[in-house]
Amino acid sequence: MSDLATTQDLDSRLEKYRTELTGYCYRMLGSAFEAEDAVQDTMVRAWKSFEKFEGRSSLRSWLYRIATNVCLDMLNAGNRRARPMDLSPATPVAQAQLNARPEITWLEPVPDGRVLPSVADPAETAVERESIRLAFVAALQHLPPKQRAVLILREVLAWKAAEVAELLGTSVASVNSALQRARATLAQSEPRESDSADPLDEEQQRLLERYVAAFEGYDMKALTALLHEDATMSMPPYDLWLRGHDDIVGWMLGVGEVCRGSKLVPTVANGSPAFAQYHPSRSGDGYEPWALIVLDVSDGKIGGMDFFLDTKRWFPLFGLPDRLSRED
Repeated sequence: MSDLATTQDLDSRLEKYRTELTGYCYRMLGSAFEAEDAVQDTMVRAWKSFEKFEGRSSLRSWLYRIATNVCLDMLNAGNRRARPMDLSPATPVAQAQLNARPEITWLEPVPDGRVLPSVADPAETAVERESIRLAFVAALQHLPPKQRAVLILREVLAWKAAEVAELLGTSVASVNSALQRARATLAQSEPRESDSADPLDEEQQRLLERYVAAFEGYDMKALTALLHEDATMSMPPYDLWLRGHDDIVGWMLGVGEVCRGSKLVPTVANGSPAFAQYHPSRSGDGYEPWALIVLDVSDGKIGGMDFFLDTKRWFPLFGLPDRLSRED
């Protein structure tokens, strides 16, 4: 076999694991872009050191070992990505101010297709989707890096304790202890479980249709009827977040009034329904990107609306058009 054929074969074998590795690194790092960088670094390291791979573990396990080391190195910088609700209490709308924080502060959304490999087992798919929800990934960021790796490998990816111990170069007892501590920490801030949405059932589809109609019609009475009483709203890169009908509506009819007249285009993010929000263009010609809205749906209502405002960053990642015409 020629060197070119050997190289192509190795590339193909490595690429087979890119999506699941990106999902793993995303849960570790909380950033879609850092996860892709980590996986690319993993692939380069694997390619360069493949001659040293002795086959004592599977190729998949070996790649996860490299990816874990890459993520741990990146996390040694000490940064922990967060949501606005992780940093401060909710702000009453009367006191609301928009204070932007640097991009590196925030937990980032991610397209499902970048991090969820195709899996035949519906139960496994449900676990994978639940484990990339914004609230769950935010909870993971409270764990020390090695505990985070242990919990993801054991609870999400269903690795055996012995396999995780081998990957981390530690003992089974140490892995079990780390898992116990990680579970205890998560229990203190365990997010509300979201409704299964793969695929959406008729009730969920009607809920989202009513949400679009209420938002595009700027009907606050109809919108609040779709929200849990303690629903939250956030707007990264601003650290402001709101809780409850009155404060959300107060914002939407105050500073948020600029959202009136918007159009929503459906997409998916973090295992959840999402929409690209387009705002009427200042020129009056069509609509311009305004926000990526990720919804948290539970018990048949909307529990959270996260508006990610850095559209130059998010819309290309999600493959969304850079403007809508009036005909669109």
